[in-house]
Amino acid sequence: MAKPSLRQLDIFAQMVVAGGISRCARDLGLPVEEIAQDIASLEMRLGYRLFEDLPERKRLTPAGRKTAEAMTLLSQDQPESWSLDEPAPEASEPPPAIERSAPRQSITLAAPAPVFGHFQEALAAFEAANDDVAITLDLSIHLAEEARRALDQGRVDIAYFFALGEPPELPSRYGWSEQINLYAGTDHPLARRDCVTPEELRISPTLAMEPHNALRRIIDAAFERDGISIGAPVIETDNMFDIMTILREGAGCFAAFGPLARDLGRMSGIRRLALEQPLPAIEVRQAIAPQAEANSAVAALAEFLFL
Repeated sequence: MAKPSLRQLDIFAQMVVAGGISRCARDLGLPVEEIAQDIASLEMRLGYRLFEDLPERKRLTPAGRKTAEAMTLLSQDQPESWSLDEPAPEASEPPPAIERSAPRQSITLAAPAPVFGHFQEALAAFEAANDDVAITLDLSIHLAEEARRALDQGRVDIAYFFALGEPPELPSRYGWSEQINLYAGTDHPLARRDCVTPEELRISPTLAMEPHNALRRIIDAAFERDGISIGAPVIETDNMFDIMTILREGAGCFAAFGPLARDLGRMSGIRRLALEQPLPAIEVRQAIAPQAEANSAVAALAEFLFL
């Protein structure tokens, strides 16, 4: 899941079990404010809401249920109290139903969490229209090599991944691109400039996710490919609340793309830098396992999500 902190994932799991933020805070012995910050930071990283706000409790959104199921798949330990049977939302346009006489079929779909957020409603609609198909979500795959390995091993049927063009070893098709942008606090010197030059970027301190983070790795690869140099990071963390706080304090610039970038751009006290030259774009690509290409249900799901 793009490596959110284990603390955030633990708190998410506890929130699912507790059913409300007050009980979760009491069970963990933490202030309610800390629980709220960690959940908000996790939602910002993933690019979608995990919980619906109700008067006395928290209820998983459809995307939150899928995320909980994906975590269960990784841990192989699903608590009975995780109540993941909320009805899926209705779609504005019904997806194509598949005529099948075979038993209920399982399809495993791999996608980075922000990409899942892009088509979560379409996925719910497909499941609602095809009750003989069970879709399992894998949020652990982000980059081409991870996708290729999972597809070759038969662990997933469809994989979405981040790339800088079509990988030669993995036949895939282009879905869309997400522009990388740089963000800084509104009081940062570069945020007040009408145009920021490459030389100013080279000497400006930055904030960054941890080196092993898939989003950090694909951004670094894009910068290296295009010969873009930015200042060394003054902090490396996967805690988005910390990054937002430090950005607002003016300590550096932060590179992001996709839902994370859009959320940063909407926040008070943070501004997208006006760059003299645009930064690279990250591609989102789709690949299908060779053994699954002849499967009508897999083909229909891949096409429906691609549209």
